[in-house]
Amino acid sequence: MNLAREKMTEGYFDNNEKRMVVVLVRELLRRHRDLVSRNDINSVHRIIKNGVEQGLFKRDRYGINPTIRHLRTALLLSESIAPDRNMVIATLLYNLCRGDYLNEQKVAQLFNDDIARLVHGLLNVGLLYKKQAAVRDDNFHKLLLSFAEDIRVIIIMIVDRLALMREINHHPNEQFVHDIASESRYLYAPLAHRMGLYTIKSELEDLSLKYLNRKVYNQIAEKLSETKEGREQYVDDFIAPIRQALNEAGLHFEIKGRTKSINSIWNKMRNKDVDLNGMYDLFAIRIILDTPPDKEKKECWIVYSIVTDIYTANTSRLKDWITIPKSNGYESLHITVKGPDDKWVEVQIRTKRMDEIAERGLAAHWRYKGIKSEDNLDVWMNNVREVLEAGSDGQMELIRSLNMNIYDEEVFVFTPKGDLFKLPMGATILDFAFHIHSKVGSTCIGGKVDGKNQKLNYKLKSGDTVEIITSSTQTPRLDWLNFVVTSKARNKIKQAVNEARARQADMAKEMVQRRFKNRKIELDEAMLSRLIKKMGYKTTTDFYVAINGGTLDVNTVVEQYEAFVAKYNESNTVMHGTAEDFVLQSNVREERSADDILVIGNNVKGINYKLSKCCNPIYGDKIVGFIASDGAIKIHRADCGNVRHLLAKYPYRMIKTQWSGKIGAQFAATIKVVGKDDIGIVSTITSVINKNGDTQLRNVSISSQGGMFEGYLVITVGSIDMLDELIKKILTVKGVKQVDRV
Repeated sequence: MNLAREKMTEGYFDNNEKRMVVVLVRELLRRHRDLVSRNDINSVHRIIKNGVEQGLFKRDRYGINPTIRHLRTALLLSESIAPDRNMVIATLLYNLCRGDYLNEQKVAQLFNDDIARLVHGLLNVGLLYKKQAAVRDDNFHKLLLSFAEDIRVIIIMIVDRLALMREINHHPNEQFVHDIASESRYLYAPLAHRMGLYTIKSELEDLSLKYLNRKVYNQIAEKLSETKEGREQYVDDFIAPIRQALNEAGLHFEIKGRTKSINSIWNKMRNKDVDLNGMYDLFAIRIILDTPPDKEKKECWIVYSIVTDIYTANTSRLKDWITIPKSNGYESLHITVKGPDDKWVEVQIRTKRMDEIAERGLAAHWRYKGIKSEDNLDVWMNNVREVLEAGSDGQMELIRSLNMNIYDEEVFVFTPKGDLFKLPMGATILDFAFHIHSKVGSTCIGGKVDGKNQKLNYKLKSGDTVEIITSSTQTPRLDWLNFVVTSKARNKIKQAVNEARARQADMAKEMVQRRFKNRKIELDEAMLSRLIKKMGYKTTTDFYVAINGGTLDVNTVVEQYEAFVAKYNESNTVMHGTAEDFVLQSNVREERSADDILVIGNNVKGINYKLSKCCNPIYGDKIVGFIASDGAIKIHRADCGNVRHLLAKYPYRMIKTQWSGKIGAQFAATIKVVGKDDIGIVSTITSVINKNGDTQLRNVSISSQGGMFEGYLVITVGSIDMLDELIKKILTVKGVKQVDRV
């Protein structure tokens, strides 16, 4: 039963279209007689007829009749490649797969799973055009390949695009024609070239030029038409003496000549700023030698010598990629010579091996022209091209077996405006938000994927349209690191969390200091640091963040601090009992010599004393002594926070103490340094200390947060004057913000 003989829905086909359908169907049956059975045609016919009658198979919004378009595509498939039965049937049917009328499951039941798979791929790719994505985006062709799932789908699309381009000449909607032509130039022509569909590629480019710049196209086309016979004769005249000389030299060769496409000629005219008459190579001459590898270079240069003996060479245009091949493996010898009538002609000389590499291997033509590519795509496209160029009967079976998962480690997603982004596989909405902008990521609370609300940790799929939802009250959280996969997101989250923790710590620290001040308790930073470690906190930041977050009560901290200090003083300085029980233990320490630096009491001799570690008094400080249980005297600075506590509880244990005026001993002192977080600054500080006379660094404790460091340095000095001088020197170090004695 012939499709064209059936009565179609009124208005769907005009008389010209009905006649066109008759012609196309007959030609389709003739070309695919051994491929598509009459039963296949009848089945497809019934589906299309019923679809038309139900109003499903309508013209598109630009007036294009899909039946005619798909018939032309099916015919073009047979002209361009050797399609299989499934490709032809899928091409004719997929546009009817809407709703319940015809779906992929029904296609599988009526025909087979492979046709259903092709239909699925064609419909899948069709969804991309609803995204309004810019086809010039470098990622669009990658997404196209990912969505197609079968390379035969891409081949159908390329051929279908050529069918459409042929149909839209003089279409009344100029913007539509412009958009289709631009898309063909930037997307479909490069894809066709990569697959070795060179004829389709050239026609797509020529038609694109025709629709985008009809004036230029017509000028070149008319000029070429006028000179066609002359150019063909010129090529024959140019080749004849070369062919004779090569035969006389006993070389095995073939000479190829081809006219360049209109688009290629236009590109040359623009790039070289010449008119049509001034171009060197309206046609290309290529001499291909059949010679063993060990004679390749020698025979190529023999050919060069023969050609340049016949015609005068332009030595400035010699390109020797035989002696030193291109980095991509391309090998060839290019020369430009002055032929008959003083016209310049470019001649390429290479061997069959070199030509094979140039056309199919590392230097495939599309890469040779500088088109950006990826290694895995190179290899995959080369495989496709080789199968298609072989032209064997079973080529589509081989094509089916090629793995399409060339971008299985990436996902491609759209913004609502159609911008396309590439992310690693497993990326989430939050990864995408940070990819757009750090602020967007930091305030992200979720997103809409194809219009549906999704959580932050939703894993994106290729083709998703993602709209990020933000809130001014949202801030990055540490648990976000459990599901983001991009390094940008992870780094920004860590940075934001650390900055937030630093702010929280600063606020909590101020609160602690106010509470201690209100309770009239002298806060000793060194003692607090010991308490923090004892409480199990790894850093002071963790400690203060716990207070800020409410997991640690500031009143509890104050109470534990008082108890900790009291216990420390009890174990180090306090004895139980009354004044009557005190007996000087002169045998505890040998009597000091006349060089003793302390005068204790009424110059009591032989007293064992210790410099208290809580305040580390040094020579020149105002000091006071406190009698410990072992008979030793604990020496405190008069302004030590513990002295007030001891005076209130044990005034009878206090003993007058002063420096003797004799200098020579070394004292331990602790200073607190705050500065920019840079290891170089700390190194400079330690160098200043060690180079400062008799001072020596004994211990360093450093912590960093929010781009600043806080360090406690224990040093030995001879006097308070020396310490003051050292502090002044440290303050001059670039990056140091504050230096205090602890």
